[in-house]
Amino acid sequence: MAKGYWISRLDVTDAEGYKPYIDAAEPAVAAFGGRFLVRGGAFETLEGTSRARNVVVEFKDYDTALACFHSPAYQAAYVHRVASSQGEHLIIEGYEGAQPAAGVIEGPAEGAGVAYWVMRIDVHDPETYKSYIAADAVAIEAYRGWFLVRGGRHEAVHGEARSRNVLLAFKDYETALACYRSPEYQEAFGFRARAAVAEAIAIRGA
Repeated sequence: MAKGYWISRLDVTDAEGYKPYIDAAEPAVAAFGGRFLVRGGAFETLEGTSRARNVVVEFKDYDTALACFHSPAYQAAYVHRVASSQGEHLIIEGYEGAQPAAGVIEGPAEGAGVAYWVMRIDVHDPETYKSYIAADAVAIEAYRGWFLVRGGRHEAVHGEARSRNVLLAFKDYETALACYRSPEYQEAFGFRARAAVAEAIAIRGA
């Protein structure tokens, strides 16, 4: 069964007011088996605009991710977040399809040092975007990336979302940046630049 994820981008406007959210949200997330993959952390904006704080939480499935968000305990915490920050909160289903790097690694990188691409995309030319998907597989395989999210059903529970969302895991931050800057990925990016608009960051894991 595909996992479920929270992907949040936010700008904290009241640091003291945000602290009660952190204190109350952590046990609420833990009660549903949530695991923080990203929780703040150093990042680089690769495309478009970004917010100052980024969070990614992994759950056993999409329904659990939704249930945690709507639970009384988390909603009591969320009141503090809404009052002290601005941003978006997306709940999205994970990806279980073919992986470009399946022939060279057995699964996503885990443990200390893992890094991620977090991408929000609106596609306006689907045919050209197909060329991007085919071309970017070369770079993703070469740099041992693994798709955790690649499209999939989603719900924007706060703020606005783009129509397509991507979360990719790499063994470390340096590899995540090197993949994006590689000739292979930049060749693929040429197709996406014509077919879509996006925001993208590379970020260190929690």
